[in-house]
Amino acid sequence: MQELSRKIGLFQAVSINMSQMVGIGPFVTIPLMVGAFGGPQAIIGWIAGAVLALADGLIWAELGASLPGSGGTYVYLREAFQYRTGRLMPFLFVWTAMLFIPLIMSTGVQGLVQYLAYLWPSMTRGQGDIVGIAVIALVMLLLWRRVENIGRLTVGMWAVMIVAVAAVILAAFTHFHPSLAFTWPAHAVDLGSGTFWLGFASGLTIGIYDYLGYNTTAYLGAEVREPGRVLPRSIIYAIAAVMGIYLLLQIGVLGVVHWQDMLDSNNVASQSVASAVLQDTWGKGSADVVTVLILVTAFASVFTGLLGGSRVPFDAARDGVFFKSFGRLHRKYDFPVLGLVAMGIVTAAGFLLARHVGSSAAHPPLAILITLLTTVMVIVQSFAQIAAVIVLRRRQPNLKRPYKLLLYPLPLIVAGIGWAVIYGYADKANPGVHPIEWSLGWVVLGVLAYLVWSKAEKTWPFGPKQIREEYAEGADATVSQPSR
Repeated sequence: MQELSRKIGLFQAVSINMSQMVGIGPFVTIPLMVGAFGGPQAIIGWIAGAVLALADGLIWAELGASLPGSGGTYVYLREAFQYRTGRLMPFLFVWTAMLFIPLIMSTGVQGLVQYLAYLWPSMTRGQGDIVGIAVIALVMLLLWRRVENIGRLTVGMWAVMIVAVAAVILAAFTHFHPSLAFTWPAHAVDLGSGTFWLGFASGLTIGIYDYLGYNTTAYLGAEVREPGRVLPRSIIYAIAAVMGIYLLLQIGVLGVVHWQDMLDSNNVASQSVASAVLQDTWGKGSADVVTVLILVTAFASVFTGLLGGSRVPFDAARDGVFFKSFGRLHRKYDFPVLGLVAMGIVTAAGFLLARHVGSSAAHPPLAILITLLTTVMVIVQSFAQIAAVIVLRRRQPNLKRPYKLLLYPLPLIVAGIGWAVIYGYADKANPGVHPIEWSLGWVVLGVLAYLVWSKAEKTWPFGPKQIREEYAEGADATVSQPSR
C-alpha cells in the first residue's frame, strides 16, 4: 500500500501554518471587528482571539506530537473515543470537515475577489464569479504534484505574505495618529452591558477565524519530519509570530483610517482597508502594488488550506471509516486525489454561495459564513479535542508524548470557556441566521449517515468495536470487542 512520505521540515511547517493563518483574513475582517465592537476598542477582539488560539494551539501541540497521523483531528478522535462509541466521533469529524474546511477556503477566495475590485473597480458580479472559480482551479492545478515541491512553493508564498503585511504595518506607523487608534467612544467597555458581551462574542468569533490555520501541519502529520519535535514548534511559533503581526496591523490601521469609514459601505475602507491605508499614506501607486501582494497572500492561504484539508479524509478512508475511494493516492505524485477534488468543489460552491446570498450591513455574507463555520467546528472539533486530551491521558497513559500541555489543565479550561462563548452567543449575534440550529442539524444528519454506514459495515452499534491503540508503545494489532 502506498504511504505518505515525511518531507516537511520545521521552517516549511511554520511557513505553511503562518500562510494559512494570515492569508486574506485580517485584511477583510478588520472592518467586521470594528463593527462588532462599535469603535477602535476592537483591539480587544484580537487579544481575546490570540488567547483562545494559544490555549487551543497547545491542545493541538500535545495531540499532534503524540499522534502524528494524516488527518489531524480525525486521528485524535479515533484514538480517544473508540472505547465507548466505536467509530462514531471520527466519522462525524470527517463528515463535518468535508464541509467546514473548504468553506473556510471559500471565504479566502471571496476576500481575494473583494481586494481585486480595488484594482478593477468596474468588475461585475459575474466577472468576480469567474475570477474566483479560476483561482480555485489554479490552486488545484498547483497542488497536483509531490508534497516536497509544494513545501518549497509554500515558502515562497510565505515570503510574499510577510512583505505584504510588513508594508501595510510600516505605512501605517509612518503616518500614525494615536488619537484615532486610542480614543474610544464613551462606555466602550461596559462589562455590565449585554451589548458589550454580544459584541465581544462576535469579535471573538472573528478573531479566532483569523487565527485559524495554526493547526494546518497537524493535518499533514504523516508528511512532517520528526513530528514529535516539529509539530508542536510549528504551531506555537506560528501563533506567537501572528499574534505580534495582528496587533501591529490592527493598531496601525486604526491609527490611519477613521473607524467610521470602515462601517460605510460606500467607502473603500469597508472593502479594502489595507489598500485604503496605503492610498492615504504612500499614494495610489503604492496601494496598487501592495494590493497585488495581498492577492498573492490570499491565494497562499487558500493553497495551504486545501493542501491540509485534502488529507483529512485520507486516513479515515484507509481505516474504513469513510468512503474507500478517498484513501487512494495519485499513482505518480502520491497525494490523495479525491480529497483534493472534493474539497475544491465544495470551496467553489461556498464561494458562489457567499457571492449570491442576500447581504446587509448587519449581516455581510463573510460574517455569516464565519459564524456558521465556527459553530459547526466547535461541536465536533474544538470541544471534542479538549475531551480527547483528558480521555487519552487516562486510557493510554503509556502513549509517548514528546510535548505535554504546559500548566495542564489550565489551557483546556481557557479554550473551553472561549469556545463556549462563541457557540452560546452565536444565535443572538446573528438574529435570523440560526447558526446553532444549523450546526446541530448538520451533526444530526451526520449521526444518521453514520448509522446507515455502520449497519452496512457491521460495526458499532451494529457490530463489535475495533480497539486499536496504534500509537501506544508496544501496541498490538487491532482487537475486537463485543458491542455493548
